[in-house]
Amino acid sequence: MLAAKILPFTSPHSKLLAKSNDFAPSFQNTVPIVKFKRNSKITCLKSSLQSIISPEIDNDSPPAQTRVKILSEALPFIQKFRGKTIVVKYGGAAMKSEALQASVIADIVLLACVGLRIVFVHGGGPEINQWLGRLNIQPNFLNGLSHPASVDHGNRVDVGKVNKHLVALINKAGATAVGLSGIDGRLLIARPSPNSSQLGFVGDIASVDPTIIRPLIDNNHIPVIASVAADLNGQPYNINADTAAGELAAALGAEKLILLTDVAGILENREDPGSLVKQIDIKGVKKMIEDGKVAGGMIPKVNCCIRSLAQGVRTTSIIDGRLKHSLLLEILTDEGAGTMITG
Repeated sequence: MLAAKILPFTSPHSKLLAKSNDFAPSFQNTVPIVKFKRNSKITCLKSSLQSIISPEIDNDSPPAQTRVKILSEALPFIQKFRGKTIVVKYGGAAMKSEALQASVIADIVLLACVGLRIVFVHGGGPEINQWLGRLNIQPNFLNGLSHPASVDHGNRVDVGKVNKHLVALINKAGATAVGLSGIDGRLLIARPSPNSSQLGFVGDIASVDPTIIRPLIDNNHIPVIASVAADLNGQPYNINADTAAGELAAALGAEKLILLTDVAGILENREDPGSLVKQIDIKGVKKMIEDGKVAGGMIPKVNCCIRSLAQGVRTTSIIDGRLKHSLLLEILTDEGAGTMITG
């Protein structure tokens, strides 16, 4: 029997806010701005809350007591994850839309401010194609970048442009981010992909050494890691960002791995958006792959989650990055924002 719990798909926002007719349609309007002085964590929290509330606040926003009630309901989730390492792979729609990007950054900062230890992993996203277009280089994608020139310029985009932009956004929002790539401190050691004749300099991960990022996490900084690595000879490789996030989560003994995607999660019926599988175990999701219910680009994401769980990560989630504040919905509510895979 398929080990899955399948529920009709509804927006998590509606469940989160269903207890009051006064609620606005987004978690953005449900968090109070707290004003204190002489405390860096409170300043950080205030900054992240302001970034969530400010764009949509109006005269009809919920009363203070309602917003405080929402915060109090989040307390058990904060207590559960406080001090735990959460690895987030950032990509998909959330990387293409400025509004969704702002939402993700605000979520990351808020979660860090209430004590979660966030590690943020990313690839180059649409920026690589745009950059190569300016240089008149035709990108050749096959599970990554296969043209050697594409890899070279892709690395520059990942590390030099996207990474530093994300670091700046997180710092501006009130947390402290540090930008790295897998090459720094030999964080990730690469090896050629088995299909290197087709893929070129797109590699797999041979080993992970998280020594360089542990002090950052211990000091409440947010490592922002570009999914680029080098082999033992110094040859750089592009690494699939899902794979990089999963291997880092395992090496860090993370509580949770979260992959942001452009879909609602795993569907029992790929043609029916309402057939979202909210929670499933490894046995159940392997059966879905065998039955062809999980296919295409979802397979490597699911396999990444399975491998992470097998190496000690407690839970993994594939969530809908098209939803604003999907990270808060996944971590701070029972409803979640996609599919959770457990061991």
